[in-house]
Amino acid sequence: MLAQCRTHGYYRGENCPICSSPGRIMMKDYEVDSIGRMMAGVLRHFPERFNLSMDGRGWVDLDAFVEAVRRARPQTSRWLRREHIEALVETDDKGRYQIDGGMVRATYAHSVPVNLDDLPECHLDQLYFPVAEEELDVVLEAGLRPADRNMIHLSGTPEKAFSAGRVHMPDPILLEVDVKGSSKAGNFIFRAGKDVYVTEAVEPEFVKKFEDAEQMTMLREKYKDMVNPTEARQKERDARDAQRRERDEQRAREREQAAPASDAPRDDEPKQPMDEE
Repeated sequence: MLAQCRTHGYYRGENCPICSSPGRIMMKDYEVDSIGRMMAGVLRHFPERFNLSMDGRGWVDLDAFVEAVRRARPQTSRWLRREHIEALVETDDKGRYQIDGGMVRATYAHSVPVNLDDLPECHLDQLYFPVAEEELDVVLEAGLRPADRNMIHLSGTPEKAFSAGRVHMPDPILLEVDVKGSSKAGNFIFRAGKDVYVTEAVEPEFVKKFEDAEQMTMLREKYKDMVNPTEARQKERDARDAQRRERDEQRAREREQAAPASDAPRDDEPKQPMDEE
């Protein structure tokens, strides 16, 4: 749950992590999840669906956002206030959102066009990116380019990159990005979350395969039992499709069994001539 300690502010959990005192409950877990999903959708992908205006850097008026959510979900979100969004942003463990001057925005994962060059620049030497084995040669030859998002999303550690890759593929291969080289070439890299970095492109001369075999073995062992959401969703879809086919076949059999005998053609009925080709 999300709560507020009178002394130490907003926090996630039963008790304040600093003083262990129970705070004022602001949102239950399912409410945090529901509003968080709506924030992600509106601030990254479809502000126009809620009649919200987004500027070129992804900012949306905070009060307008709260009112838009309340209008869209009058039965479940009438309680929503500005402080709830402020608490969500402040306690988000990935740093996915910002609030500044009465405006709110997502800091990465946009599909709508935004300019994020006002984010702080990355000061690490290397960043990491996961790819599938069949993509490796193409990326090493052509470099990194955005796919389903407006910018490339890089991780600050090999483990973060491997974990992110496991969401989409069973055995990701890691690439190492030369941050200083890419920035000097004009492709600046910005810190967009607590461990997420974004850039418009990385040229091939600044990308190489991560070759630490010992660490890759450790990561594969650590994440071998991680459920792949993509695979899980596909299995759920396959199961639903199989159930739907079974129902359709059962209904067809029932209709066939219930069909009156008179519907079947009699031997003494004249047969219709077949059309000549």
